[in-house]
Amino acid sequence: MVSITDVARRAGVSPSTVSYALSGKRPISAGTRRRVEAAARELGYRAHPGAPTGVLGLLLPLGPGAGPPDPAGRALSVVTAARAHGHDVLLITRDYDGLAREDGDRTREDDGRTRDGRTREDDDRAAHRMADALIVTDVGLRDPRLPALRGRPAVLLGLPAEPAGLTCVDLDYRAAGERCAVRLAELGHRVVALVGAAPEVYARGTASAHRVVRGFTAAAARAGLTASVHPSATGPDRARDTAGRLLRLRPAPTAVVVHNEPLLAPLIDAFERLGRRIPDDLSVAAICPDEVALAPRSPVTSVTVPTAELGARAVALAVREISGPAAPGVHLLPPRLTERSSTAPA
Repeated sequence: MVSITDVARRAGVSPSTVSYALSGKRPISAGTRRRVEAAARELGYRAHPGAPTGVLGLLLPLGPGAGPPDPAGRALSVVTAARAHGHDVLLITRDYDGLAREDGDRTREDDGRTRDGRTREDDDRAAHRMADALIVTDVGLRDPRLPALRGRPAVLLGLPAEPAGLTCVDLDYRAAGERCAVRLAELGHRVVALVGAAPEVYARGTASAHRVVRGFTAAAARAGLTASVHPSATGPDRARDTAGRLLRLRPAPTAVVVHNEPLLAPLIDAFERLGRRIPDDLSVAAICPDEVALAPRSPVTSVTVPTAELGARAVALAVREISGPAAPGVHLLPPRLTERSSTAPA
């Protein structure tokens, strides 16, 4: 049977362009429309309701405390992988409020609607109509979108508390937090701290942030370490405040793990301005992409967040779901810690 991809290949355009040209959903130049229609006639293609569009929907919310730390990198990884599979990407970045908190009580600053009156679920439904499958980011432990996603072609870039019936791919963030605490214990550190994301990220129940905390604190407790967790907003002023607060603790930590990508370099600068040499006086590790860990003057020991691999796997799973019903499942990448010059024995 002739597919929309076959028509796109004959016409020399993307599958999404074929969909738009034949459906009239978006303006297409007259020349392109004629080329698409001619290719469809030559191949005997007949569009029908529910026909594949060649488009993947990427739900990448932006706004205070929303979205992955590097939304541009996450989007690029998905777009690059999708193009390799012959798909275009529909990017939805609408802001929203009201993810469930970790305790499962759904709280909202308002009624859960966006600034123009639409709900997050409205956008999900619209994306489903325009895309063959969804890739969902910024996943909460008890994400209110999950009931609508079960049974539909969708892949979560994140792991909710109850993933049954869903396809999920992510870094094993709990194991990443554990790995950092274990390595610091091996180096002889007895007092450690975790600098996490902004408080609103935890309040909204963002799964990756909570899983790092759980892994870090559990491993520290098993190793007999004194551990503390410090959410922090980003920016130089916040970095100075956080560094000062950590150094005023009694006992003060001899090692810090950072799970807040934009804060990593400013925090290291703040520690050094306060007289702490890295790693002689204070060891620093991070959970972040390699390019972030390599940015400071002293490259940082880190568990890498493999953005490109996560995007590629999510797209591959989404394409597999488009081709037919697939068994849902959880795909977690094991953490990989790379030792660099920012950590040393206590």
